[in-house]
Amino acid sequence: MIRVLLADDEAMIRAGLTAVLATDPGITVVAEAGDGREAIELTHAHQPDVVLMDIRMPGLDGLTAAAELRGVAPVVMLTTFDEDEYVARALADGASGFLLKAADPRELLIAVRAVADGAAYLSPRVAHRVIAGLRTAELSRPAAARRKVDRLTPRERDVLALVGRGLSNQEIARELHLAEGTVKAHLSSILRGLDVQNRVQAAITAYEAGMTE
Repeated sequence: MIRVLLADDEAMIRAGLTAVLATDPGITVVAEAGDGREAIELTHAHQPDVVLMDIRMPGLDGLTAAAELRGVAPVVMLTTFDEDEYVARALADGASGFLLKAADPRELLIAVRAVADGAAYLSPRVAHRVIAGLRTAELSRPAAARRKVDRLTPRERDVLALVGRGLSNQEIARELHLAEGTVKAHLSSILRGLDVQNRVQAAITAYEAGMTE
């Protein structure tokens, strides 16, 4: 059972999200928060597998709350906005996903399951913007990414390439004929070697280094 915490200042939105999540028998909502501070407190209390966090909330906003929850629980940012500044900050602050509230309800279920399985999830609309931004970035970024990747062992580079392709830990384990625990250990070492905070940033490094073609 995947345990989810909802954080949104609008009760109607929380009710709608709960109704969508309830259509999947493998997902349950364990707590609801109305602002960022309450989301942090309830996350520590309930230890959910995934936190669905609205960006704009009174008091402590979702982006700040997500940054404080880094390493505690994976956070998927929910928003009606898709401005580049929000996407960039969410990823920099350690969010594991970014989902637009206008997305198809099925996408919410896919995002929750993906992030709970250790993968990252970007709404296709958001992913398109991220990739477009990478393509127009300064030419020095691919070279810098390749230098980072060169620090890794050959096996770690194999794992990173599959992370860049969006595979989950379980899928990587099957692809490379490894135990899932071994994949997780490699991923931890990869994050340290690349000096990044999470799987999304590692995947971006893999893309910039040309490992996902």
